[in-house]
Parts: sequence; structure tokens; C-alpha cells
Amino acid sequence: MIFNKETAHKTAESLLQINAIKLNPKNPFTWASGWKSPIYCDNRITLSYPEIRKFLQKEFAENIVAKYGKPDVIAGVATGAIGIGLLVAEALELPFVYVRPEPKKHGRQNQIEGQLEAGKTVVVIEDLISTGKSSLQAVEALKENGANILGMAAIFTYEFQVAEDNFKNAGIELTTLSNYSSLLENAVNQKYISDGDLDTLQEWRKNPAEWNQ
Repeated sequence: MIFNKETAHKTAESLLQINAIKLNPKNPFTWASGWKSPIYCDNRITLSYPEIRKFLQKEFAENIVAKYGKPDVIAGVATGAIGIGLLVAEALELPFVYVRPEPKKHGRQNQIEGQLEAGKTVVVIEDLISTGKSSLQAVEALKENGANILGMAAIFTYEFQVAEDNFKNAGIELTTLSNYSSLLENAVNQKYISDGDLDTLQEWRKNPAEWNQ
């Protein structure tokens, strides 16, 4: 779910303006998974725009405290959420750690970088939620190291049913600044897409793994 509708629409508008989200129903992108997609999202681009990253920092910080109270630690999921996670931790004056996809093969072989004491309350920051698999793997790594996970907060979610099921099964609450529904509404209102494109984009989300233009 989103923190609130106003934030969701302003976030979507910002992501579209800087091409962090690109919509191209007529010439689909190919994801690393092999899925064909009429949308591509790279929220790391937001870090290059000071006003937008300040907005995201502020919205994350205020909404996290309103929802959970002030946690002990902010954790970012590598690599996409390291930057924004650190900004959130800075705004809240909290310790920050980040979680690798897997432990390093050398040195101390850390999967979690930074100081994390067992029993600390943690809010996990993500930049993007698709299926939720890699995000929840990061959550499991934190829990294995004794973290008390309050929830996960992300910039954007595609709102796939598989992600909703994965988070529900894991017992982790996901809240986002924006989502696919808000994005499409904003894209139509701002004339980024036509009504025909909207139909394509809505159809894709129902079954992205099997979608064929």
C-alpha cells in the first residue's frame, strides 16, 4: 500500500519528469528476467536530482516515523537503495547498514555492511519492488542477524500479485511512496500516454511473465 495518495502522485510525477520511469508500450523493454515490459524503472536516477532526492528523503523520513515511530536502524538493499537509504538515515539521524544480495567471497565475508546489533528495530528501504524476492532475501539476512524488522518502505511498486503474496507469506508489511496505479493515472493526466497505451499497460500488469504485445 502507499503512504498517502498525494505523495504517491507527486512521486510518480517526479519519476516521469526525469525519465526514471519510461513508458514505451509500442516498443517494449526486455528485463533481466527475460520478461517483455512496456515500462522500465530506474529510481537510482533520482539521486542525480537534488530537489527530487530531498523530496524522497523528506517523505520517507516523515512517513516512516508516522507509521512505525523512530526505528533504531535504517537498512538499504544493495545496490539500488543504498543511496536513498542513507539519505533517510541521515534525515532521521540514525545508524545505517546495507544488505548485499549474498555474502562477500573474501575478507570478512559480510552480507550486511555496517554495525547492526541484535534486537534493534529496523526499517528496510528499497528503490523498487517487482516480485519482492530479492527484497525479502535482504529482510531474511537482517533477521538472521537478530534484527527486529518493523517493515519495508520503497519508492515504487509495480503492484504485482506475486509480490503481494510474497510479502504476505513472509509476514512483512510493505509501504511505498508511489505505485503503478498512481503512475498510470498521472501519466494519462499529464498526457505521457494515450488511452490506448493505458489499456496495454493495464493488461501487462495482470500477467507480466506471459505478456506479449
